[in-house]
Amino acid sequence: MTRTPAPLPLRLYSAAANLIAPLAYARVKDKLAAQGTDPARLPERMGRATARRPDGPLIWFHAASVGESVSVLRLITHMGEAYPGWSFLITSGTATSAQVVVGRLPPRTIHQFAPLDARRAIDRFLAHWRPTAAIFVESELWPQMLRRTSAAGVPMALINARISDVSARNWKRAPKTAGHLLGVFALIHTQDARTTAHLHDLGLLHARTGQNLKSLSGPLPFDPDEKERMARLIAGRAVWLASSTHPGEDEMMLGAHRKVLHQDPDALLILVPRHPERGAALETLIATQGLSGARRAIGSQLTGQTQVYLADTLGETGLWYTLCPLTCLCGSFAPVGGHNPYEPAYAGSAILHGPLYKNFADTYPLIDASGAALEVADATALAQALIAHLGDPAALDAMRARARAFAAAQENVLDQITRDLVTALDLERTE
Repeated sequence: MTRTPAPLPLRLYSAAANLIAPLAYARVKDKLAAQGTDPARLPERMGRATARRPDGPLIWFHAASVGESVSVLRLITHMGEAYPGWSFLITSGTATSAQVVVGRLPPRTIHQFAPLDARRAIDRFLAHWRPTAAIFVESELWPQMLRRTSAAGVPMALINARISDVSARNWKRAPKTAGHLLGVFALIHTQDARTTAHLHDLGLLHARTGQNLKSLSGPLPFDPDEKERMARLIAGRAVWLASSTHPGEDEMMLGAHRKVLHQDPDALLILVPRHPERGAALETLIATQGLSGARRAIGSQLTGQTQVYLADTLGETGLWYTLCPLTCLCGSFAPVGGHNPYEPAYAGSAILHGPLYKNFADTYPLIDASGAALEVADATALAQALIAHLGDPAALDAMRARARAFAAAQENVLDQITRDLVTALDLERTE
């Protein structure tokens, strides 16, 4: 649907996607419903809007899931302050992203579920929302969504782009297809130099390395009343956080905590799994490890005898970051690529992490060099670092201050990103 005929792989994909759209909708509808999504919102996946389009310019942001959606909220807020006549639409595909984002929407911003990558769904979506510009975030790029949005004459940008080495190899096997799809973007900002190099190899020479949006997301929100209540419960105890754990990492965290307890029998671990639905299994694991646990999702009370507090709830990570002076940021000991270190840094929590952080390959070396974070290789090194840091409050406070300073230094690029988008998408004409 762009000016040049689509390559054969795209034509075949589009035909298949359009054909199976009813089956795909049935599947995603059941999944969203099972995750507690309001039934009235399910038709959004077929492009049927459940909100009115506001008058005036409407800037559409598409972000695949939670991390991408949250990363763009601060940019939307900044753009909204600079251009008070604009409204914003953010789309995502998962129930979790909707639950998190809806509670944090900036002014004049609407959330909808993204339409399936099927012609009729996308055309309904575009006909209703008539976006002034479309800004896609990170790496989930649906071919028909891109092509039909471009065909509708909507100027488009890709920000915070990230392409893995494996994906880049696949793209390079079909350079015409890659160029056809990615060529719709007037602006491409990548989150690392590796992605920029991959895109240049594909002939997209206007791609350039920008700031990782996740560094600009600001501190995660939390309930101040709940913070006060929890702070009273843990007052006087050495406490540390294992954040966003994945299978295989939980055992490592619990093993390290047992060693910490040998030095300080009163120490407390707050364990936050990346996927809260693992809570029941983790409750059992904590017990089999011989530790006294309490599980937040079922209302178990944290007492002075609790050694591990299992915080298996959604949307409360900001609370744990602000309560805990020291965070072990997981997803870096399992092969998942690491998680966002800026979130604990904004909250002033010093960071320990593992060696597997390819998703933030440019960031972790910088935050380590700043003295705000420390890489540990394995369970033994983690336990040693925990004992050393929790046992030296003055040194830990200095590390926390460096974490805050590192996060604060990232904030001066929002203006530049906004200017780049406005220029590339010719948005000044909308004022």
